[in-house]
Amino acid sequence: MSVVIETTLGDLTVDLFIRERPLTCLNFLKLCKLKFYNYNLFHSIQHGFIAQTGDPTGSGHSGTSVWGVIEGPHKRYFEGETLPKIRHTELGLLSMVSSGGNMIGSQFFFTLGQDLTSLDGLHCVIGEVVEGHDVLRQLSEVICDEKYRPYKDVRITHTVVLEDPFDDPRGFREPTRSPSPTPQRLQGGRIAADEEIDDTEGKTEQEISEMLQEQEAKARATILEIVGDLPDADIAPPENVLFVCKLNPVTTDDDLELIFSRFGRIKGCEVIRDASTGASLQYAFVEFEEQKSCEDAYFKMNNVLIDDRRIHVDFSQSVSKVKWRGKGRGVYHMKEEKKNGKSGEKRSERDYPEDRNRRHQDDRRRSRERRRDYSPVPRRSESS
Repeated sequence: MSVVIETTLGDLTVDLFIRERPLTCLNFLKLCKLKFYNYNLFHSIQHGFIAQTGDPTGSGHSGTSVWGVIEGPHKRYFEGETLPKIRHTELGLLSMVSSGGNMIGSQFFFTLGQDLTSLDGLHCVIGEVVEGHDVLRQLSEVICDEKYRPYKDVRITHTVVLEDPFDDPRGFREPTRSPSPTPQRLQGGRIAADEEIDDTEGKTEQEISEMLQEQEAKARATILEIVGDLPDADIAPPENVLFVCKLNPVTTDDDLELIFSRFGRIKGCEVIRDASTGASLQYAFVEFEEQKSCEDAYFKMNNVLIDDRRIHVDFSQSVSKVKWRGKGRGVYHMKEEKKNGKSGEKRSERDYPEDRNRRHQDDRRRSRERRRDYSPVPRRSESS
């Protein structure tokens, strides 16, 4: 027997296991015929794990069986089948959420991954998706907060029962039309499913251009952070330090300080030298007390002849590969720190790429542990 579940992302066609799970399938089919699931939120979506829905309140703590709808809260749950055992081994299985003791209401979830053994024996598999696997992939990629709640609402819009082999329970009345949603039902507190997100609305062409440039710069910085060229995407170089290169090997600190001091007071000036030989590496850092002095020197000193060499001047970008520690303290190179770390020496606090990879591995391990312990069980009220 099949049911079509229409969502804001697309349609899912589900074949039910009515022979293996007759009572639980009856409950699900009758709730679909009552349009109980219309406008229900997917209130919990975990990438590669599950997408859970079936709670009209959207909180994950409510829901009721079809007998609870007909007879009242004392029939909110019923005991589902446990035999034969059906495991959560495949992508696209539909499983009813158990609130403990195999007591089932209306909540259910779709599996978004394979071999989800942590769910076996806890929840009741009643069907599988036969059409709409592209929708399952979209569900798995939905962006959610730390509690797995989607930032943009994903809802069931309609359910269509293609065939129902079961007799209706006593007191069951199928609605003649789909009921209109109440404002409370549609109130999700997030971006509405049909809401258009347009960051450019109300902005001038210049503002849009600036916004796009800012986004592009942020994306480039993030890429540099990922590959290890930047310790952090949001880090910025000092605005009062100039980087001077293409120097003559004979040029000294005092020479540069005397030349650049015409633009303002200098806090530090250093030609970087080889640590073992003391030979000039032909580049230097000049630190001014004021940012304006640094800017003036930048505009006027580039390509100036010093000791028969045309120098190049730029604002310090030392947050990438090289960092000037300050007058007399030299520089450090990130590549050298990585080598030191591998040789067993004391690791620097600035060994950013390896530290970040280790943190990511720890995060993935904690996520797997949470997933093993996670059970999408609704909280039962005292009255139930």
